[in-house]
Amino acid sequence: MPSYNDESDILIHPASHADRPVAERLWLMFRHEMSEFTGALPKSDGTFRSERLQSAFGGDPDWAAYLVMSGDAPVGLALVRSLSAPTRVLNSFFIVRGARQRGIGLRAVREIVSLHPGRWEVAFQDANTTAVRFWRHVARQLAPDAWTEERRSVAQRPELPPDVWISFDTSADVNCPSEAG
Repeated sequence: MPSYNDESDILIHPASHADRPVAERLWLMFRHEMSEFTGALPKSDGTFRSERLQSAFGGDPDWAAYLVMSGDAPVGLALVRSLSAPTRVLNSFFIVRGARQRGIGLRAVREIVSLHPGRWEVAFQDANTTAVRFWRHVARQLAPDAWTEERRSVAQRPELPPDVWISFDTSADVNCPSEAG
């Protein structure tokens, strides 16, 4: 069974079509975990909605998918949209539980945003306390004086509580000193 050894063992790379089956499995884990906060249930075939994943692998140049690897083991997935817009969106981000609390998530975000410097946004739910802590930490690390937080209604889902959106700007430097995290 693969296990995480150290941060030097981590690689973040753009996902290719050959990586799609791995990305689809990570997506299922991500959506399962998010169902606690969104109430989303699987479809009759046991999968969850995957429009975001389809967009990232569908040849749309405004989307990108990244895999986070520890050696040969996939430990995370990130989907980015609005690459040609003034503000990019880290649309979906997931690190498997066994790889959390080791700085992998921060490193992955740092590397992804360094590929696309500028303004960024990420949304999460207040009820997801792990995400609240993580994304505030990421914003403080990547843009100590250039981030904001606001609540926005979920489009076409008035029954859901508003999402929390963190916006940050990495135009100046995404390689600021990091804390263990």
